[in-house]
Amino acid sequence: MTWWESILLGLIQGLTEFLPVSSSGHLELGKALFGIENGGLAFTVLVHGATAMSTIVVFRADILQLLREMLTRTAAGLQARKFAGWILLSMIPVGIVGFSARDFLEAHAEGQVGVVGAALLVTAALLWFAHSRHESFKANSTSDRPISTRTAIWMGLAQAIAIVPGVSRSGATISTGLLLGLSPATAARFSFLMVLPPILGMTALEVKDLLEAPALLDGQTSVTYAWHILALGAAAAFISGLWACKWMMRGLIRGGLKGFAIYCAVAGFIALITTV
Repeated sequence: MTWWESILLGLIQGLTEFLPVSSSGHLELGKALFGIENGGLAFTVLVHGATAMSTIVVFRADILQLLREMLTRTAAGLQARKFAGWILLSMIPVGIVGFSARDFLEAHAEGQVGVVGAALLVTAALLWFAHSRHESFKANSTSDRPISTRTAIWMGLAQAIAIVPGVSRSGATISTGLLLGLSPATAARFSFLMVLPPILGMTALEVKDLLEAPALLDGQTSVTYAWHILALGAAAAFISGLWACKWMMRGLIRGGLKGFAIYCAVAGFIALITTV
């Protein structure tokens, strides 16, 4: 992997983690389009960690307020503990699916452009349907409901489905939130906060795999790179993730999801055509 390939994959990871277009799917498409080899565990650990850090930076005030209020016995403290509980509840489906399907997806989905293309079409359909239904909800004044246990469960299930490359995690969770009557701002905020524990957990597992992989530790692998190359990818993921997260919080409220639906449909069709 060259320095520009590391930056390119880092940019793709950071941008598409928050935009509802599937980061895993675009990483596969990017590697196939530019002929980039797999970045290896060290690269994966760094870009995932950088993406998590960009989320923490954007929502640092929310996270600190939540932690402070959880320690109080006020009504705000009770609500904060409920919110934290909903975050933990949303993690259960993706935890189960992640542990059971991780090895299978790594063995069968990596490099499968056709699978990514089909999944992007599913994402496009979901985004379009959610946008249309939300517009209908607004017309009938039934949107902007509060988060609840039911919301957390359904958005958690949506996040678990998004483990398939090409199905957007943010797209699936935000769309589910909109279909349940949440406002775009509420759905996006909960979606981005609920991904933090899974990303941190996945990064911890990848660190564990990295430490247990002798080939990566003694340098006897084709995917061991100079640290400055890996750092460039991580920096690109952090900066692009920071921008995408902030932009998504503003842009979703103004423009909705139809533009992303059209993009995913076009990208999905192109991916499928290239495999014929």
